Amino acid sequence: MKISYNWLKEFIDTDKTPQELSTILTGTGLEVESLEKVQAIPGGLEALVIGYVKECVDHANSDHLHVTKVDVGTGEDLQIVCGAHNVAAGQKVVVATVGTTIYPTVGEPFSIKKSKIRGEVSEGMICAEDEIGLGHDHAGIMVLDADVAVGTLAKDYFKLNDDYLYEIGLTPNRADAASHLGTARDIAAFLKLGIKKPDVSAFKVDSDTNPIQVVVQNEAAAPRYSGLTISDIKVGESPVWLKERLAVIGVRSINNVVDVTNYILHELGQPLHAFDAAAITGNKVIVKNVTEGTVFKTLDDVDRKLSADDLMICNADEAMCIAGVFGGAKSGVSESTTGIFLESAYFNAVAVRKTSKRFGLKTDASFRFERGTDPDMTVFALKRAALLIQQVAGGKVTSEIFDHYPQPVAGFPVEITYNTIDRLIGKAIGNDTIKSIITALDIKIVNETTEGLSLEVPPYRVDVTRDVDVVEEILRIYGYNNIEIPTQIRASLNNSVRPEKDTVQNVISDLLSANGFNEMLANSLTKLAYSDNLEAAVKIVNPLSSDLDAMRQTLLYSGLEAIAYNQNRRNANLKFYEFGKVYNTKEDKYIETQRFSIFITGADIAEQWNQKQKPVTFYNLKAIVDGILKRLKITDVVVEDSTCSKLAFGLQYMLNGKQLVKFGQVGANALKKVDVDKEVFYADFNFDVVLNAVRKNVIVYQEVSKFPAVRRDLSMLVDLSVTFGQLKQIAGRTDKKLLKEVNVFDVYQGDKLPAGKKSYALSFVLQDTEKTLTDKAVDAVMQKLIYNLGKEAGAEIRK
Repeated sequence: MKISYNWLKEFIDTDKTPQELSTILTGTGLEVESLEKVQAIPGGLEALVIGYVKECVDHANSDHLHVTKVDVGTGEDLQIVCGAHNVAAGQKVVVATVGTTIYPTVGEPFSIKKSKIRGEVSEGMICAEDEIGLGHDHAGIMVLDADVAVGTLAKDYFKLNDDYLYEIGLTPNRADAASHLGTARDIAAFLKLGIKKPDVSAFKVDSDTNPIQVVVQNEAAAPRYSGLTISDIKVGESPVWLKERLAVIGVRSINNVVDVTNYILHELGQPLHAFDAAAITGNKVIVKNVTEGTVFKTLDDVDRKLSADDLMICNADEAMCIAGVFGGAKSGVSESTTGIFLESAYFNAVAVRKTSKRFGLKTDASFRFERGTDPDMTVFALKRAALLIQQVAGGKVTSEIFDHYPQPVAGFPVEITYNTIDRLIGKAIGNDTIKSIITALDIKIVNETTEGLSLEVPPYRVDVTRDVDVVEEILRIYGYNNIEIPTQIRASLNNSVRPEKDTVQNVISDLLSANGFNEMLANSLTKLAYSDNLEAAVKIVNPLSSDLDAMRQTLLYSGLEAIAYNQNRRNANLKFYEFGKVYNTKEDKYIETQRFSIFITGADIAEQWNQKQKPVTFYNLKAIVDGILKRLKITDVVVEDSTCSKLAFGLQYMLNGKQLVKFGQVGANALKKVDVDKEVFYADFNFDVVLNAVRKNVIVYQEVSKFPAVRRDLSMLVDLSVTFGQLKQIAGRTDKKLLKEVNVFDVYQGDKLPAGKKSYALSFVLQDTEKTLTDKAVDAVMQKLIYNLGKEAGAEIRK
């Protein structure tokens, strides 16, 4: 949201600098994301001066040029060649002297140079309106009032002032602050000043000769609807002050009537809409819903099919406007408009939000209606707008104000105690201070007791409905920085399951970050096209776009999108990890699962002069996965070939019958969906299973054995279907006291072995913590191992 410093000062009488107000705004919850000095008109008319045309004669070598003598107040007249048809002696004009840079309305800025035009020297330029950015008129040069002093700076004549622009990161709950008035309220409350609202006392109805009949059929969607008629207006270009005020906050000038409605929206936060009175057939405005599928052409010349839930502003024959969202192509204000019906309404926020999302239309009006406008502002805004329209476009108010408000919106009653305020703030700030802040925030004190207050919160504060909300309001105005950190810290015992999720997550994060990985955080919303199981997908009812129309079922594609983004920017060596949830449906129930993913691609190390890069492989990923499990003390996993359709090949580790992790090389189909053309290796942990495994671990501390370990190796033939995990489990069951480690150091398959067989070479480490092992004890264990491996896995020991 953009806020003008000069505009703010029309509401509050303060000498605070723009930087000081920036600090105040951020402290009260309206975070200033940027503050910059701006000029409403590019270039700010710098170095342009007012001149007097003393002489004007026809150019000897041209049928349309003129040679003029112009006094610009320097004591020496300038000779300027001018092609404007309306230039004449005796005029006061705007002059750009040599060296001045001018900023035209259309085109690039350029500097004025001394030149010869068809043989005559020209020492400057007499300017038209569009040539200096003041408008679009190029019918001739600007002719100014005769009493203006020669040599006056153009910026002073046109009363252009430098301004400062605040870019405020408005949170969704602060609909009340979506205007200069709303922003000024917070500053005034903080500085303990009053608010100077615009004076509308001059408003009057000139006649009731052109009333528009208004019928509100859907009162739930339009709780309040106000309007009036203004006739005999002249639509044209806005005056400089109005265009300047809108230009500072980035709003383009359209015409004087529409500019006033935009001015009121940003000044008071009340959206208005001006209808061409001639387009209101039957002299009737009807606020209603139309038939499903009705085609309506909006202001941008797009035909849109309406829903029966869309609230429309109609005349006697057809729809004219999507209420609170967008105007129609036929009923808007144009140059031929001479009378308008001015609408000021309070629409249901939910209804506007649904319509806005349905059509993908985000306007300044819908932005405010969706969050909740002030129901008590409609008539005041009408009067303010009518006065401004009469000022810039003439006209007369030719109807009484129509105001349909059958059930006035009440304020929010809130009961609050002083004890609650002090407890939540963490400091006793005093009852008088509390009451002064509450009053400054436009909250009415209905009743006061020794224990607390009965309050009525104005209806425009849609986010303040509970006592804790009021405490937040008091605290942000009092100042978060004014709450001292206490010297005493109180804490309560937490009996949550240990270790906590965050603790385990931090252990993994520290391990990976120390090994060159970067953590990523992706959106849980993704493309439905990424879903492998459409029936189980959680679809978004009103998606913002086709790229965000479902909840993700896997972390794979968000990681691949990040890889594609980096690879397209020549960053090929990547190591990512992400913690997040995936979403599915099962039997009409929503299921959230906590996952943890790892991605590696590119080279294994950064480029170095003394070491060659090698592409990462499956075994780089396996080492990472095994390292994490070892760090978490997770053992006894069962190793199986992965059955994941998204992997070209890989493994999965099972623990107590549940999949702990699956990992491998990402398949071509998955890569193609995200346009990744390099090999990517991916691991997907079920983080819930990881947590359960960690919580069941019992840490036992024991001294390092003083007795040496013994290693024995066995080479054996087994069926191709037998895995190392199975052999390791058999060995573990055979001896639980002396056997400490089982590892595989060689695997062979080839034509020298019988069909359907493979060779495993395993190492067994044995150790007794109480004595030195004898050959007899070691041989006894090895004989048991040979017997059990042969019996349970069909292993044939090779000698």
